[in-house]
Amino acid sequence: MTPTQDEFRPIKNARDLGLAIRLRRKALGMTQEYVAAQIGIARVTVGAIENGKETAQVGIVLQICADLGMNLAESSSTGKS
Repeated sequence: MTPTQDEFRPIKNARDLGLAIRLRRKALGMTQEYVAAQIGIARVTVGAIENGKETAQVGIVLQICADLGMNLAESSSTGKS
């Protein structure tokens, strides 16, 4: 199933990304504890990322996204009409 444009949420900052991660994790029925155990980090780290902590390590955030099957793609649009 291909998502429609309405299903995409723009990710403009760490808070938006954290929310997207939380929504995906919950949609998959996973706990923060489970996700943390899968990549060998503390549950509080997952919680901090989901809350938009801007100092989170990018590698950890990308690993969580990959483990949740999230597709991170850059838009080619410039935002101009």
